Amino acid sequence: MTKVYLIRHGKTEWNLESRYQGAHGDSPLLPQSYREIELLADYLRPIRFAHAYASPLKRARVTAERLIEHLDQPVRLTIDSRLMEFNLGQMEGMHFDAVAKKWPTELKNFRHHPDQYDERVTGSESFAQVIARVGSAIKEFCRLNPTENILVVSHGAALNATINALIGTPLPHLKDRGGLSNTSTTVLTTDDAEHFTLAQWNETSYLHKTTVDPTDTI
Repeated sequence: MTKVYLIRHGKTEWNLESRYQGAHGDSPLLPQSYREIELLADYLRPIRFAHAYASPLKRARVTAERLIEHLDQPVRLTIDSRLMEFNLGQMEGMHFDAVAKKWPTELKNFRHHPDQYDERVTGSESFAQVIARVGSAIKEFCRLNPTENILVVSHGAALNATINALIGTPLPHLKDRGGLSNTSTTVLTTDDAEHFTLAQWNETSYLHKTTVDPTDTI
């Protein structure tokens, strides 16, 4: 059995400001995020990893590099462009409120009704496109590392859609489980790199947060 530990990158300036980053926006990690990555490493340290994979976008790549540095074990890191965030077209860099005013229907569907989202309106990727590219990468990583533990560091929207699709969630219900938080861990297992089971969803207890910040989760 292969276990895939899927990590959403640390929190960034645009996350805090409620702006869409997508595949082309890439604001810096917040100072506090580096400490949270260390806490994540403390949580994962007992696990031996065969390989790590990360999106080339700086917020994910730096999260992966810092995480591996603090794991105290040799883990090879491969950067794979298929793990990039959803290309959000004209929404990228915009504040959530501004998107809601300009494209209220598209934003509602993006957040709650993936089957009704029309990517052509904002020039973004479709859910099907994101799931195809990220899903193909995860399946390939599992084929390359049978019976091993692997790390995948990527982005909230892309991971949320792909994880749910890999476990067989129908498109209209991709968002039913809720969002993924910054520096969270979600775990999938597979025996054949084709069929996946959800073992853990959006684990963040190791961050020891006492209050809920809505800008942490997408």
